Amino acid sequence: MSEFIPKKQHLREVLLYYFILKKSAAETHRLLVDIYGEHAPSKTSCKEWFRRFNSSDFDVRDKEREGAPKKFEDAELQALLEEDSCLSLDRLAKELNVDRSTVGKRLHAMRMVQKEGNWVPHKLKERDMERRSFLIICEMLRQ
Repeated sequence: MSEFIPKKQHLREVLLYYFILKKSAAETHRLLVDIYGEHAPSKTSCKEWFRRFNSSDFDVRDKEREGAPKKFEDAELQALLEEDSCLSLDRLAKELNVDRSTVGKRLHAMRMVQKEGNWVPHKLKERDMERRSFLIICEMLRQ
């Protein structure tokens, strides 16, 4: 039998249920840990939701965040790099209007490395390519 893994919406509805029953956030957290184990929301999260409910906000859906990071396409980043491959992470972040760490993660995902001040595709050595292929095949066989 498969294990039930609750979704955020379900957990928030359960939090609202216990709020209506006049349980405290701490007591609710203990109950949810007993019921859901590692899938239970954190104590801090429970307290935050109870604060919302106390202010008569009973909507358990995610709210739009004002400070949500801007998303950008890899094509935008690629275009900047084609224009000037020696731009720093800070400069790329400023041009894309995103956080420096976001640019770093995208560059890593695009397998770009900085060599001699220029962003270039990371080239694997032949032995590394063989090893990588072997690991991919092993991973596929495990599934």
